[in-house]
Amino acid sequence: MVVVIMVSMKGIYAIWLREIKVYFREKERVIASFISPLLWLFIFGGGIGGSIQTEGGNYQQFIFPGILTMSVLFSSVFFGVYIIWDRKLDFLKEVLVAPVSRSTVFFGKLLGGITDSMIQGFILLVLGFILLIQFPLLNIIPILLVMALITWSMVALGLVIGSNMSTQEGFGMVQNFVVWPLFFFSGALFDVGASNLPDFLKAASAFDPLTYGVDALRSVILGSSVFPLYYDILVLIGMGIVFSWIGIISFGRMQQIK
Repeated sequence: MVVVIMVSMKGIYAIWLREIKVYFREKERVIASFISPLLWLFIFGGGIGGSIQTEGGNYQQFIFPGILTMSVLFSSVFFGVYIIWDRKLDFLKEVLVAPVSRSTVFFGKLLGGITDSMIQGFILLVLGFILLIQFPLLNIIPILLVMALITWSMVALGLVIGSNMSTQEGFGMVQNFVVWPLFFFSGALFDVGASNLPDFLKAASAFDPLTYGVDALRSVILGSSVFPLYYDILVLIGMGIVFSWIGIISFGRMQQIK
């Protein structure tokens, strides 16, 4: 049992290290990862914010947790496309025939994706702190913990999609079909607790698991939220467990995909 655990840990570490090295070799990816969120924050937020005033601060500050969530969401789910690339390069074939379980491969990829997305999210968090909103530095730990929970579930979701797709084009279509509704219904750009929201939007936001990630970040960054923080955390943990479980199953069946 001890030997099996050690082999699994070494396998997870090796795959994680490979993903980190690939990430830092793609400098353009690092730079581009926070350019789009900044455009949303300062151009969209600045334009709409000129006519909207939210309680306790301006609109840009209000949507900052949502844009931070967007950055983590897009980079995390997009990580699943590397499964398709690895299969085309035959790297994944070599990994899958190694003397490690499919769950080891999944968790190595999962930790690699989480690390990549957390680096991107942290860069945006620092830029937001410098340029837009100052929060107590002691809050940095709960902020990063909430970001890690969001990233965990979203990377797992991306791996689920990637392991069940055979082409990058197909992945892109499914990704857009999944990511944009998750983002728009999450309350990243509006207050899900507003009394004048249409009923369909309230219902969609309530069923969107990312809503609770945005709400948790607003709680630890702005000090305001719609739901109790513990409830947000429980939903995020549950979402991470469910997507990870589906991901392990998907990796176990991946050899059947042509």
